Amino acid sequence: MASQLPYKPKPGEIPTNPGVYRFRDVDGRVLYVGKAKNLRSRLSNYFAPLHTLHERTRRMVTTAASVEWTVVATDVDSLQLEYMWIQEFSPPFNVRYKDDKSYPYMAITLGDEAPRVIVTRNKRIRGAKYFGPYPKVWAVHDTIDLMIKVFPIRTCSDSSYKKAMATGRPCFPGQIGRCGGPCSMKVTVEEHRAIVDDFVAFMAGGDQRFARDLTKRMNESSAAMDYESAAMYRDKLQAIDAVLSRSALVLAEDTDADLFGIAEDELSAAVQHFVVRGGRVRGVRATTIDKELDISGAELVDQVLQRTYGDADAADIPRRVLVPALPDDADELAQWLRDRRGRPVEIQVAQRGKKAELMKTAHLNAQQALMLHKTRRTSDYTARTQALNDLQEALGLDEAPLRIECFDVSHLSGTNVVASMVVFEDGLPRKDQYRSFGVAETTDDTDSMYQVLTRRLAYLDRPDEETDGAGIADPLADGGEAPVVTDRRKPRFAYRPQLLVVDGGRPQVEAAARALADAGHTEIALCGIAKRLEEVWLPGDEYPVILPRTSEALYLLQRLRDEAHRFAITHQRKKRKRDISSVLAEIPGLGPSRIKALLRHFGSVAKLKNADESQIAEVPGIGPALAATVRERLAARDAVASR
Repeated sequence: MASQLPYKPKPGEIPTNPGVYRFRDVDGRVLYVGKAKNLRSRLSNYFAPLHTLHERTRRMVTTAASVEWTVVATDVDSLQLEYMWIQEFSPPFNVRYKDDKSYPYMAITLGDEAPRVIVTRNKRIRGAKYFGPYPKVWAVHDTIDLMIKVFPIRTCSDSSYKKAMATGRPCFPGQIGRCGGPCSMKVTVEEHRAIVDDFVAFMAGGDQRFARDLTKRMNESSAAMDYESAAMYRDKLQAIDAVLSRSALVLAEDTDADLFGIAEDELSAAVQHFVVRGGRVRGVRATTIDKELDISGAELVDQVLQRTYGDADAADIPRRVLVPALPDDADELAQWLRDRRGRPVEIQVAQRGKKAELMKTAHLNAQQALMLHKTRRTSDYTARTQALNDLQEALGLDEAPLRIECFDVSHLSGTNVVASMVVFEDGLPRKDQYRSFGVAETTDDTDSMYQVLTRRLAYLDRPDEETDGAGIADPLADGGEAPVVTDRRKPRFAYRPQLLVVDGGRPQVEAAARALADAGHTEIALCGIAKRLEEVWLPGDEYPVILPRTSEALYLLQRLRDEAHRFAITHQRKKRKRDISSVLAEIPGLGPSRIKALLRHFGSVAKLKNADESQIAEVPGIGPALAATVRERLAARDAVASR
């Protein structure tokens, strides 16, 4: 591989102005679009020696055949141009967005003579005012049913409205009290427009003046003994309260903001967009993103904001935007949004208080969405089949690996070393065949991996009549997730995997290869996946295999690695807890109840170890003398472990 790219610009050719750049392939297709405050400084990063580049950046620049740039006057102009080019060319190495679904909106057709309220997924109705998106279509209908009790506006179709206005006979919804437009013959077009304006004002901010006005009228009617009118106002008040209760007050009543929660890994990201108006969450939108190049969280926020507001109406841009991390060009983004909105826009990171709590909620929802996105991909039959076929091709296997075993090693500062083995068959986890290993003595992770694989591979050569024996922990007794099976003619360890996967890079793969060679099972394929760059390493290769970020095979390997890591960590924590429980059980005066109380009070072994005598003595049933003994025993145990 050449150390430099043939299309690298000559020194001094790249200007130092702000601008936007494009990488193209030999066919002229745009591969990547980016912006920079200083084009020369930014592009020089791409033309550094190839061996110093991130694996995926190296893949992009070696795929490209040319680079071009456009100088702009300001950083704000570069934002706008970058957005336009990404929309126009859809570059494969830029992040790609996948909305989970089309969301239902409440729309008021303000462009009509007599506006009506409808439920729609079409966001291109001319002159319409939108509210939402709503997570479920029934939620929109329920809100409309409550709102038209307070603001009786038109709900009938355009054809019904025209027919009613031509014949003078109310539309059917108007006859049954479900339509309050001019077609009901109860209001004029002008009066109806005023009611529509009130409807929009209430939905835009939950305006409390309507509730105060209805309360005043209800009290006046009641004082005048006009109980029918008082009951009507009461029902409208209840409808308003019901609408407001559906979206609880999460921030101050005068707060209009958009809040973005983002969860990401090396391949994908999930975005939860909370639309807060009048202090209430008026809409939620979920988006998943495929990342081709490795970008930081701040760069991802930059891309998300550009996409969200690039084509948004001025009325849809709030005064405040809350994000998990500020982009480097936050000031330019704020100016760009201000130009689009016509009023100032603040981009902030929620640090404390209710905003920070709401951000945690959005982040939690994003984490769940990301996990669901990955799970759906690996559980889909077509995706699983594609993943196994892609793995066969990428790793040069003779057949698709229908049984894959993945191994991971976990420890705490070199102590309590354990390893996990997870099994996937036909692309799906077989939790009844998961196993965990204890490693008594080891020098490092590679030695641990060698020991574990040697012990596992020994079972391939045992006769079928043998059952699981010592050296391999039973799942239930050693951190597994399946019932203990004690009578089995063919042990599950005797099934030969087509592929072994280890969590780690080249050193771990070479250790696993030695174990396979020593066991005489070199026919079993082997690879490793390194977490930092998501590289796939093969034994004996100098360079890793780089799978596309959108590859189903890479998603499957990532799921295997993450599952093995989770299983190893779970077992390692249980082992540490058993160890600390056994130490505590040796202390006179500490029985099972007090041990449980200690662990429950501190929540973790680490916090118990770091607690002083006074903190330990706060636990019910633990006095100062016993607390001093506990502290002394734990300190002695740590001293022994550190030798």
